[in-house]
Amino acid sequence: MSKHKFLVAVAVAIGVAAGIPGSHRVAAQPGEHGGPGEHGGGKEPPGKPEVVELNLTPSSAQLAACMPDARVDVTVRLTTDLRGFDVFHVHATGLPPNTTFTTFLIEQAGPPFGAAEYIGDFTSDDHGKADNTFRLIVAEAFASTLVDGQRVRVDLNQVGAWFADPTGDDFCLGPNSPVTPFDGDNEAGVQAFNSANTTPLPAP
Repeated sequence: MSKHKFLVAVAVAIGVAAGIPGSHRVAAQPGEHGGPGEHGGGKEPPGKPEVVELNLTPSSAQLAACMPDARVDVTVRLTTDLRGFDVFHVHATGLPPNTTFTTFLIEQAGPPFGAAEYIGDFTSDDHGKADNTFRLIVAEAFASTLVDGQRVRVDLNQVGAWFADPTGDDFCLGPNSPVTPFDGDNEAGVQAFNSANTTPLPAP
């Protein structure tokens, strides 16, 4: 076989292998894939990424009463197999205006929360609306630490959002509300929303 024919045969074989049924590699959605040259360019594999949707609810009855119209929807496109990260999108309405919330993947939805990973912020506008997108590994997120000299893995399958500023929750809880460490400067308000009342993120 000539060198040219051999190279063509190899290319065809690779193309066929990429389309084997049951493959975990999925195509990115429009707008989630870069232009020519990203990941070598070329065509995307067939199929669509798995999508997980969560509705975060207020973390206490008192907060729910203070934010009766609040809705925080999280949509996660599980694209790690294709791109090396998942796409985590937050869309919220009915929030207190001009308020920033820190977002965490956590071991437990409510107190004491357990292990936590800070993944980003979202901020409401004058009308209480917020949108932001984070790119990180979500479906296989975990914390690894030492307990009694043994390395322990803890999966982070829940989501929580805290008032980023310690005074952010004062409109509901008053000026003496707790200060928590759930922000980059180690000073935040209480947890505002969590995933206790929705399906948790998929386990690895």
